[in-house]
Amino acid sequence: MGRYLVRRLLQLVPVFIGTTFLIYWLVWSVPGDPFAGKCGERRCPEQYVTYMTEKFHLDQPLLVQYANYMRNLLTGDFGETFSGRSVNDIIATAYPNTLKLALVALAIEAVIGLVAGVLTGLRRNGFLDNLVLVSTMFLIALPIFVIGFVLQWVLGFQLKLISTTVSSEVKFSELIVPGFVLGSASMAYVARLARTSIAENRRADYVRTAIAKGLPMRRVVGVHLLRNSLIPVVTLLGTDLGALMGGAIVTEGIFNVNGIGRQVYRAITTKESATVVSIVVVLVVIYLVMNLLVDLLYAALDPRIRYE
Repeated sequence: MGRYLVRRLLQLVPVFIGTTFLIYWLVWSVPGDPFAGKCGERRCPEQYVTYMTEKFHLDQPLLVQYANYMRNLLTGDFGETFSGRSVNDIIATAYPNTLKLALVALAIEAVIGLVAGVLTGLRRNGFLDNLVLVSTMFLIALPIFVIGFVLQWVLGFQLKLISTTVSSEVKFSELIVPGFVLGSASMAYVARLARTSIAENRRADYVRTAIAKGLPMRRVVGVHLLRNSLIPVVTLLGTDLGALMGGAIVTEGIFNVNGIGRQVYRAITTKESATVVSIVVVLVVIYLVMNLLVDLLYAALDPRIRYE
């Protein structure tokens, strides 16, 4: 296991360099004047443009710019915006809020999706199975912003059960409904994937053998059937954390959450490329770490998998 872990960590290095360079190249290659609108309605003075160009190394080749960015990144410096604000401060303010929202969404989709998938996988073609299939199809078909506005209007404005917006403290209790909205589509996929995996593995030889030995059904499902059926679900859940954080812009806008979605949108509209690159780079790190954890969980779930 130790040798495999070291090998996987070494493999992450070229992947990280390649993805960050691609992101950096794509963001800084977007056409347009990065200083447009920075001086109000009037055109920025030439002295200001020259100073900012030299300060952010915009007059140097792209590889040199990327090398300077990576050198600062390895020291923990994500740079600063054209207005002089530290990108570290933006990330420190926005990322915890989005991470809370994504974790709540991940927990909701894991719990509800797994429970629905296991129950329907064990009792297929019944009322509950048909209800879950119709409900998940409904959640997949509806856009997230429709689900968000409907729940906000019904639970917030009509029934007064929740606050229509999240406070500046961003408490976990305030993120239950936004988390459900954010993870609704993924929850539907988890339920369907778990249902299919449970139904398929239930006919396997090791399950029939466990039942023939007289093991309680609870042990057959919990120890034998569920562990082997969780591998595809764990893969989906593990890679979904980064996707939830990256796709939270709509949910954050509906419920007024000060997260990375709002910061990315603001950075794109104001052409703050350094902010966009840094936020996406952190997302890349989260993706890579979660993929590594998923690979390591495979051995814990399936005893047939061993990393030598």
